[in-house]
Amino acid sequence: MAHDHDHGHAHGHSHGHGHAHGGHHHPIPDHVDRAFAIAAGVNLAFVIAEVIAGLMANSVALIADAIHNLGDVASLLLGWGAVWLSRRPPTARRTYGWGRSSILASLTNAVILLIGVGAIGLEAVERLFAPQPVETGMVMAVAAIGILINGGTALLFMRGREGDLNIRAQFMHLGADAAVSLGVVISAFAIGLTGLAWIDPLTSLIVMAVIVIGTWGLLRESVDLAMDAVPQRVRETEVHDWLVALPGVIEVHDLHIWGLSTTETALTAHLVLTDGEGEHRPHVLAGELKERFGIGHVTLQVERAGDAELCWLRPADVI
Repeated sequence: MAHDHDHGHAHGHSHGHGHAHGGHHHPIPDHVDRAFAIAAGVNLAFVIAEVIAGLMANSVALIADAIHNLGDVASLLLGWGAVWLSRRPPTARRTYGWGRSSILASLTNAVILLIGVGAIGLEAVERLFAPQPVETGMVMAVAAIGILINGGTALLFMRGREGDLNIRAQFMHLGADAAVSLGVVISAFAIGLTGLAWIDPLTSLIVMAVIVIGTWGLLRESVDLAMDAVPQRVRETEVHDWLVALPGVIEVHDLHIWGLSTTETALTAHLVLTDGEGEHRPHVLAGELKERFGIGHVTLQVERAGDAELCWLRPADVI
């Protein structure tokens, strides 16, 4: 993203840094590490128990839930790893630090979940056409434990979920799993009442549909961030219009907005000022961009109207 700003004239390069970098200025609190450690340990133990019970009870719904919960364990470990990496300071080689690891973690989590869903989907479709008897009592008991475990571990991520997408993703994921386990309990209860074994694989397919719908958004947003798209919570046109409306600003070009991590956003832009206008104070603009749009890492380049004519980054189609 580095440009060689050699336009044959001197620019006022104004760097306004009214921001907090990832975890460097606002360290991620220790309770987050405890939450990840407890949640990962408890969920892993439950996955092992659920697979054993699913095989004994001959329930594909239970095994589907176990595979999904294994995805949760991977999600928790990756998310925890991203938190740890985000605390590492920038280096001469990695000048932005390791904040983008949170984007890679969410992207990997989405792929793992979708692969797991596909594998179980094939088995569930086979069972739908050739239903097999299910040990409903054991299925209900294990899934009920799943409600308690997923619901309980979700509560560990309630604190801090507002300001960190990584934490919020874990909270929502575990909360959704508690709801999925509730679906398994209901299906087992329905089989016990009706004796219709096909309810079990049908529930598996419904569970998987819920997972795919939830995961698709995560996958799309992760790919967008990995490809330097404007983060979903920021509107590029609103930022552009606000900058253009500043006193003395006649044009904004080479505007780029991208995610440094799942929580931090960066912006670079060229502001063209009228010749009679004094330069804007960049730290004030940076503070306002942080306040209005949540963009914490701001670099602004100021140009005069004559300079802008020579700027080779001015056309909209030039990156």
